[in-house]
Amino acid sequence: MDEGVCAVRPGTDVAGHARLLAGIHDAVLAGRPPESAPRRLVERSWRRVAAQGVDPDRPPAPDPVGVAEVERRRTGCRLNEVLPELRGALTSVAEDAHHLMVVTDADGVVLWREGARRVRHRADSLGFTEGATWSEPAIGSNAIGTALAEAAPVQMFAAEHFVRSHHSWACTAYPVHDPRTGELLGIVDVSGPAETVHPMTVALVGTSVRLAEAVLWQRHEARLEGLRQLSGHVLAGGPGLVVDDHGWVAARSGVSGIDRVAAPRHGVPVAVRGVGACEPEPVPGGWLLRPSRHETLRLTLEFDPPRAIVEGSARWTHPLGRRQADLLRLIATAGPAGMSAAQLSETLYGDRTHLVTVRAELSRLRKLVGGLLLARPYRIAPDVDVVLMQP
Repeated sequence: MDEGVCAVRPGTDVAGHARLLAGIHDAVLAGRPPESAPRRLVERSWRRVAAQGVDPDRPPAPDPVGVAEVERRRTGCRLNEVLPELRGALTSVAEDAHHLMVVTDADGVVLWREGARRVRHRADSLGFTEGATWSEPAIGSNAIGTALAEAAPVQMFAAEHFVRSHHSWACTAYPVHDPRTGELLGIVDVSGPAETVHPMTVALVGTSVRLAEAVLWQRHEARLEGLRQLSGHVLAGGPGLVVDDHGWVAARSGVSGIDRVAAPRHGVPVAVRGVGACEPEPVPGGWLLRPSRHETLRLTLEFDPPRAIVEGSARWTHPLGRRQADLLRLIATAGPAGMSAAQLSETLYGDRTHLVTVRAELSRLRKLVGGLLLARPYRIAPDVDVVLMQP
């Protein structure tokens, strides 16, 4: 059990602890010294939501997205692939414990909500329904929104919630990441009446999320293995790579040290470090990349407007967002040592609480430039010449 996440320890007098937290909440919001300090995670969250204008007595009413938008998000969310595993691990337990299992996307939009009927009705009264956004700016401190903001698992109990109408709830939320890229996919949460809180919920949800991530990785490997089965035939004609739709390398011939390239698109050259421009050819389940000739690639980063220019045997341009350009600049100037996501968050935002944002931008960057940007730590590939234009 993760002692740093738990809001309630084994043997805690739940009713007494709830009264203590209510007194702390009232004192802090009234500007009085509390009997004891809130947990540091809770204190950070309260400060954020107060600065965002959330009223603890009159929270903004969640404005759910429509049914069609929920379905669109469900289809596009990779957690859809592991929903059976999550249901198998959590739904029956949630029903028995008078809780709900809730799954959101990376924006905190509730996509699935299952569990005890009586608790679903109580959740309805709070607007905790499918399609509602449960982020901190939308609804104040809560396990889902705070897990998104902190990029970490969170259990929140009773008056640790910023909004008073949520003080009768206990929630445990874990982020789920794409095991291939580290990109945040969404949040898995177990919520219910505060009096039913149990310390082992943290371990249960954490184990379920690790299972889901392992299944995602196994399916990724299975898809790559399927591509490997045909690679002997398609790579027989000379050097090349076989990759999936996201640019992950299943097999290669005459090319070494490359595990990912930019996501291929029909008619758009793919820059492969140490190889140069490759024209993608569709094959069943993925793409075949054939090099035109070996060469050094040059990556030029411009800032007005922000864009990355890749030059080899061909020249192509990738428009960038301002934040993406800033990230590439920091990574390029860090040299071979590179930078971690935490270091980039601290440099850009002044703290390490924006890991979700940073990792999402870096994942999008790697889809654009593939193997030119390496990970763990983030750094420019050693055989890529980088030119930084003046911002």
